[in-house]
Amino acid sequence: MPGPDPDDDAPMTTTDYLIDSVLVLLVLLQIKERPLTTHALVRPLIVVSVAVVTYLQGIPTAGNDLVLVGTLALLGLAIGVASGQTVLMRRGSDGDVLARSGWASGIFWVLGMGSRFAFAIWISHGGAATIGQFSAQHAITSGEAWTAALLAMAVFEVCGRSLVQAARRHRLQAVPAHELA
Repeated sequence: MPGPDPDDDAPMTTTDYLIDSVLVLLVLLQIKERPLTTHALVRPLIVVSVAVVTYLQGIPTAGNDLVLVGTLALLGLAIGVASGQTVLMRRGSDGDVLARSGWASGIFWVLGMGSRFAFAIWISHGGAATIGQFSAQHAITSGEAWTAALLAMAVFEVCGRSLVQAARRHRLQAVPAHELA
């Protein structure tokens, strides 16, 4: 998830691949229906927190850096909310809220996480010059702005998905058991 530096075509590191892959693969844990626990809601937040600690050096504010960060954050939030809204949920016979990711939820999740992964691979394999030109034309001042923007996108996607699922779980838990039948 490193940001592009037009002067640096360094390949992605093992850590880059690991963090991005774990975020994409988290959806596989949710294909099988299981109780939607607080642990399951927090797990993606922990993974994205590791990415933030690993990559974020600061949030550049010059030029249009904040516009880039804000735009990708809002895109991530939209994808996360859509993914969280399309998770299939129900109350089990024991009262636990059960959840599983269906096709729509998985597509939204992979759209966000997968697009950042593909972007990082493209940047490290020849795309940095194109992003450098785009950045110059749009007053984006550094690779750090891209890193902050991509991280903001991931954080808002994960937070949006987790918060929507937590709210939906809370609403389902509030339904009296006799109304479930």
